[in-house]
Amino acid sequence: MTDSEVKVGLNGNGFKMPLFGFPGIELRGVFGELTEQGIARAKEGCEKIKAASEETTEALREIYSSNASSATDYGLKVFEISNANTASAIDFFVHLLDSKSATDVVSLSVEQARKAFDTATDQNRELWALAQKLATEAGEPIKKHFAKVLQQAN
Repeated sequence: MTDSEVKVGLNGNGFKMPLFGFPGIELRGVFGELTEQGIARAKEGCEKIKAASEETTEALREIYSSNASSATDYGLKVFEISNANTASAIDFFVHLLDSKSATDVVSLSVEQARKAFDTATDQNRELWALAQKLATEAGEPIKKHFAKVLQQAN
Protein backbone atom coordinates (compact mmCIF):
# COMPACT_ATOMS: atom_id res chain seq x y z
CA MET A 1 0.00 0.00 0.00
CA THR A 2 1.37 3.42 -0.92
CA ASP A 3 1.11 6.67 1.08
CA SER A 4 -1.70 7.89 -1.15
CA GLU A 5 -3.88 4.81 -0.58
CA VAL A 6 -5.46 3.34 2.53
CA LYS A 7 -6.97 -0.08 2.97
CA VAL A 8 -10.58 0.27 4.16
CA GLY A 9 -13.08 -2.37 5.20
CA LEU A 10 -14.34 -4.67 7.90
CA ASN A 11 -11.99 -7.28 9.36
CA GLY A 12 -9.17 -6.16 7.13
CA ASN A 13 -10.97 -7.14 3.92
CA GLY A 14 -11.62 -4.14 1.85
CA PHE A 15 -10.54 -1.96 -1.00
CA LYS A 16 -7.91 0.67 -1.56
CA MET A 17 -9.09 4.25 -1.48
CA PRO A 18 -6.90 7.06 -2.85
CA LEU A 19 -6.35 9.95 -0.48
CA PHE A 20 -5.25 12.35 -3.22
CA GLY A 21 -1.92 13.09 -1.72
CA PHE A 22 -3.05 13.36 1.92
CA PRO A 23 -1.10 11.36 4.47
CA GLY A 24 -2.52 7.94 5.36
CA ILE A 25 -5.08 7.85 8.17
CA GLU A 26 -6.26 4.82 10.09
CA LEU A 27 -9.85 4.96 8.78
CA ARG A 28 -10.89 1.69 10.35
CA GLY A 29 -10.58 3.22 13.83
CA VAL A 30 -12.43 6.41 12.87
CA PHE A 31 -15.23 4.51 11.14
CA GLY A 32 -15.41 2.05 14.02
CA GLU A 33 -15.94 4.84 16.54
CA LEU A 34 -18.54 6.54 14.35
CA THR A 35 -20.33 3.23 13.86
CA GLU A 36 -20.38 2.50 17.59
CA GLN A 37 -21.70 5.99 18.34
CA GLY A 38 -24.39 5.62 15.67
CA ILE A 39 -25.47 2.25 17.03
CA ALA A 40 -25.61 3.62 20.58
CA ARG A 41 -27.73 6.58 19.44
CA ALA A 42 -30.02 4.29 17.45
CA LYS A 43 -30.53 2.03 20.49
CA GLU A 44 -31.25 5.07 22.68
CA GLY A 45 -33.73 6.36 20.11
CA CYS A 46 -35.46 2.99 19.91
CA GLU A 47 -35.80 2.88 23.69
CA LYS A 48 -37.34 6.36 23.70
CA ILE A 49 -39.75 5.39 20.94
CA LYS A 50 -40.70 2.23 22.81
CA ALA A 51 -41.34 4.20 26.03
CA ALA A 52 -43.38 6.81 24.16
CA SER A 53 -45.42 4.04 22.51
CA GLU A 54 -46.15 2.46 25.88
CA GLU A 55 -47.18 5.84 27.31
CA THR A 56 -49.45 6.48 24.34
CA THR A 57 -51.08 3.08 24.71
CA GLU A 58 -51.72 3.73 28.40
CA ALA A 59 -53.14 7.17 27.62
CA LEU A 60 -55.47 5.74 24.99
CA ARG A 61 -56.59 3.05 27.44
CA GLU A 62 -57.47 5.70 30.05
CA ILE A 63 -59.14 7.95 27.49
CA TYR A 64 -61.27 5.13 26.13
CA SER A 65 -62.32 4.03 29.62
CA SER A 66 -63.17 7.58 30.67
CA ASN A 67 -65.01 8.35 27.43
CA ALA A 68 -67.00 5.13 27.59
CA SER A 69 -68.21 5.93 31.10
CA SER A 70 -69.05 9.55 30.34
CA ALA A 71 -70.70 8.69 27.02
CA THR A 72 -72.81 6.09 28.82
CA ASP A 73 -73.89 8.70 31.39
CA TYR A 74 -74.77 11.10 28.58
CA GLY A 75 -76.71 8.46 26.66
CA LEU A 76 -78.64 7.41 29.76
CA LYS A 77 -79.52 11.05 30.44
CA VAL A 78 -80.83 11.39 26.86
CA PHE A 79 -83.03 8.30 27.38
CA GLU A 80 -84.25 9.67 30.71
CA ILE A 81 -85.12 13.01 29.10
CA SER A 82 -86.83 11.31 26.20
CA ASN A 83 -88.92 9.20 28.58
CA ALA A 84 -89.92 12.26 30.64
CA ASN A 85 -90.85 14.22 27.52
CA THR A 86 -92.92 11.34 26.15
CA ALA A 87 -94.78 10.93 29.46
CA SER A 88 -95.45 14.68 29.55
CA ALA A 89 -96.80 14.65 25.99
CA ILE A 90 -99.08 11.69 26.73
CA ASP A 91 -100.38 13.42 29.89
CA PHE A 92 -101.07 16.53 27.82
CA PHE A 93 -103.05 14.57 25.23
CA VAL A 94 -105.05 12.79 27.95
CA HIS A 95 -105.95 16.17 29.48
CA LEU A 96 -106.80 17.51 26.04
CA LEU A 97 -109.20 14.63 25.46
CA ASP A 98 -110.91 15.47 28.78
CA SER A 99 -111.36 19.13 27.87
CA LYS A 100 -114.92 20.34 27.43
CA SER A 101 -114.39 23.60 25.54
CA ALA A 102 -112.08 25.49 23.21
CA THR A 103 -111.06 27.68 26.15
CA ASP A 104 -109.88 24.56 28.03
CA VAL A 105 -107.88 23.44 24.98
CA VAL A 106 -106.17 26.83 24.65
CA SER A 107 -105.51 27.02 28.39
CA LEU A 108 -104.01 23.50 28.46
CA SER A 109 -101.93 24.24 25.36
CA VAL A 110 -100.46 27.41 26.83
CA GLU A 111 -99.72 25.64 30.11
CA GLN A 112 -98.10 22.71 28.26
CA ALA A 113 -95.97 25.06 26.13
CA ARG A 114 -94.72 26.88 29.25
CA LYS A 115 -93.91 23.58 31.03
CA ALA A 116 -92.21 22.22 27.92
CA PHE A 117 -90.05 25.33 27.59
CA ASP A 118 -89.01 25.26 31.26
CA THR A 119 -88.34 21.54 31.12
CA ALA A 120 -86.31 21.82 27.90
CA THR A 121 -84.22 24.60 29.44
CA ASP A 122 -83.40 22.44 32.47
CA GLN A 123 -82.74 19.37 30.32
CA ASN A 124 -80.40 21.28 28.02
CA ARG A 125 -78.53 22.59 31.07
CA GLU A 126 -78.07 19.00 32.34
CA LEU A 127 -76.92 17.74 28.93
CA TRP A 128 -74.50 20.65 28.59
CA ALA A 129 -73.00 19.87 32.00
CA LEU A 130 -72.54 16.22 31.02
CA ALA A 131 -70.97 17.22 27.69
CA GLN A 132 -68.53 19.53 29.47
CA LYS A 133 -67.66 16.75 31.92
CA LEU A 134 -67.08 14.37 29.00
CA ALA A 135 -64.80 16.87 27.24
CA THR A 136 -62.85 17.65 30.41
CA GLU A 137 -62.41 14.01 31.38
CA ALA A 138 -61.35 13.09 27.85
CA GLY A 139 -58.78 15.87 27.76
CA GLU A 140 -57.12 15.20 31.11
CA PRO A 141 -55.44 11.87 30.27
CA ILE A 142 -54.28 13.26 26.93
CA LYS A 143 -52.80 16.32 28.60
CA LYS A 144 -51.20 14.29 31.39
CA HIS A 145 -49.59 11.71 29.13
CA PHE A 146 -48.51 14.23 26.51
CA ALA A 147 -46.71 16.22 29.20
CA LYS A 148 -45.11 13.03 30.52
CA VAL A 149 -43.88 12.00 27.06
CA LEU A 150 -42.47 15.47 26.42
CA GLN A 151 -40.74 15.44 29.79
CA GLN A 152 -39.16 12.05 29.05
CA ALA A 153 -38.02 13.20 25.63
CA ASN A 154 -36.03 16.05 27.17
